[in-house]
Amino acid sequence: MRSQLSGPPPERGLFCNRTLNLRAIKAVGYDMDYTLIHYRVEAWERRAYEHIRDRLVAQGWPVGDLQFDPALAIRGLIIDTEKGNLLKANRFGFVKKALHGTRAMDFITQRDEYSHVVIDLHERRWVFLNTLFSLSEACLYAQLVDRLDAGVLPGPMGYADLYEHVRKNLDATHMQGQLKAEIIADPERYVLDDPETPLALLDQRNAGKKLLLITNSEWAYTEPMMHFAFDKHLPQGMTWRQLFDVVIVSARKPEFFTTRSALFEVVETNGEALLRPHSGPFKAGTPYFGGSAVELERHLGMSGDEILYVGDHMFGDVHVSKSELRWRTALILRELEDEVRAIASFRSTEARLAERMVLKERMEWESCQLRLELQRRRADYGPRSDTPPEAELVSRLGELRESLEALDAELAPMARAATELSNPIWGLLTRAGNDKSHLARQVERYADIYTSRVSNFLFATPFVYLRSPRGSLPHDPSLPGGTPVFPAADGGGGMADAE
Repeated sequence: MRSQLSGPPPERGLFCNRTLNLRAIKAVGYDMDYTLIHYRVEAWERRAYEHIRDRLVAQGWPVGDLQFDPALAIRGLIIDTEKGNLLKANRFGFVKKALHGTRAMDFITQRDEYSHVVIDLHERRWVFLNTLFSLSEACLYAQLVDRLDAGVLPGPMGYADLYEHVRKNLDATHMQGQLKAEIIADPERYVLDDPETPLALLDQRNAGKKLLLITNSEWAYTEPMMHFAFDKHLPQGMTWRQLFDVVIVSARKPEFFTTRSALFEVVETNGEALLRPHSGPFKAGTPYFGGSAVELERHLGMSGDEILYVGDHMFGDVHVSKSELRWRTALILRELEDEVRAIASFRSTEARLAERMVLKERMEWESCQLRLELQRRRADYGPRSDTPPEAELVSRLGELRESLEALDAELAPMARAATELSNPIWGLLTRAGNDKSHLARQVERYADIYTSRVSNFLFATPFVYLRSPRGSLPHDPSLPGGTPVFPAADGGGGMADAE
């Protein structure tokens, strides 16, 4: 185990959007799947994919040869169910990259389809991939669009009908419990063991914080999975159930945060779990089914910014608990570790790219000035000079054009490599071209902090004061030692101290 005093590697940091004093947090709630328990994404999603595909085969669809492609989809993409496309959008909702089915759209087609479209996730047309559980669904849908276009699927059917059919079969797979039964039977195959997570929660509990488990998974799945992931790493004689002050299963998030539903006690009898209506205070060590956040707040005697909720689902965990209850929020993005490492490995190339782009912008600026000077001379208007002669301006403009073409040839492979970091099709999770991705905007807006795994709290301790960085704007200095916010009185360019 890495020493806490040495600090975490960069990819395991806690990244702060809004200042958060963890000492002021009285209760920490956790989701389970992909939050407290991390799965081997490719193994889980491949098996989920196979279950859906096999259901379609049983319904007579000619899709038995399809195989899961782990690179085809990433979290944060958007499915356009009207047109059968997978999209990556920037923070403003403008489409920056598009696949129709599994095929990349060329520039002209993408422009024609989306130049006048701004994605609004409130519209039913768009499906946002909120979590890693969405990858199998998106992969299969994209492949089925290819089959639909080829005319080999049952019909008549449109792209929206196709999506609904995939979604219905995915829900049926989870409802029937076949996949989860396989996970319970062989957890080593699907679960990434992390002995640091129980220790991080023990630190929080012993620092006086109430710990809450609020998961959509049912008790029959939650109990064996938490036992597998936690009990072997807890002090002797302690089980995961003793770690949490409140355990709520089948919570139905996001409705758990927005509506009031009946609360049931899970009663274990002869190896079976039965439900008994419950009213009054929660009992320690007893799991509950359903209920609501309002009821939980009343039991805890806490509300709003006294509670931190940690989950992996952008909408169901973070967005709704923030917007409806004003809980503090933490988003778990396991992919962040690969992303941070990829950015670090690209740093030298990125520096070279930035340096050459500065030169490109200077040459473009000079070229624009020369073109304007020639335009004014030929149209005989505006302030201008007769020197140097026009032939000299034309010659210099030609030199700049040739230099820019050569520079573009040098920049092209570096720029292309920048768009393929982490994923050869979609690039970085948090970037869309040179801008923030739509996912990054959601993270920025609703997650007070974000990190790759719960055990990263171990390095921060339960007493950390997390401070957000100073917000950046396009006119801010982009390099260390750039234009100061408040120029020093002596003109030296130093940064003035400010509270």
